[in-house]
Amino acid sequence: MKTMLGWIKEILVAVIIATLILTFIKPIALKQSSMVPTFYEGDYVFVSKQAYTLFGDIERGDVVVFHTSLKDDENNDKNLIKRIIGLPGDTIEVKDGYVYLNGELFEETYVNEEGLSGDMEAVTVPKGTVFAMGDNRRVSQDSRDPMIGCVKQEEILGKVVLRLYPFDRIRTF
Repeated sequence: MKTMLGWIKEILVAVIIATLILTFIKPIALKQSSMVPTFYEGDYVFVSKQAYTLFGDIERGDVVVFHTSLKDDENNDKNLIKRIIGLPGDTIEVKDGYVYLNGELFEETYVNEEGLSGDMEAVTVPKGTVFAMGDNRRVSQDSRDPMIGCVKQEEILGKVVLRLYPFDRIRTF
């Protein structure tokens, strides 16, 4: 009987811990290549669902997961992972494949190949939204696309804080 009570106690503790973790962290398996070379299809990441309510404001360079009205192959709503490029009030323009932030060339060491962003007329990021782009600009469907546009901050599910898998590339963000 004592052994059984011990097992029940351990199972309850595990369930409570799992519930707490899933309240604050969302594990996600990536199904996109739009963030190469930072993330690859098949990577597993942890997204902090409370990052911006408990730990600070959205910052340029943050990698976030957000909800869109796009549909996946099974007709489910599609979430995207992208990097924050522009904050409210910023002006973003893409000329000759390079991103300009508030009129200045924006240095991006993380992009897959520089100069592949195409062209985009200047956009001023509205209040309550952010401008997000993938690191692999050639294939990224992001804020440059009118179907996505500037992302409402309330659509952001969280900030990527850890790549858990593959194990040889574990990294915090």
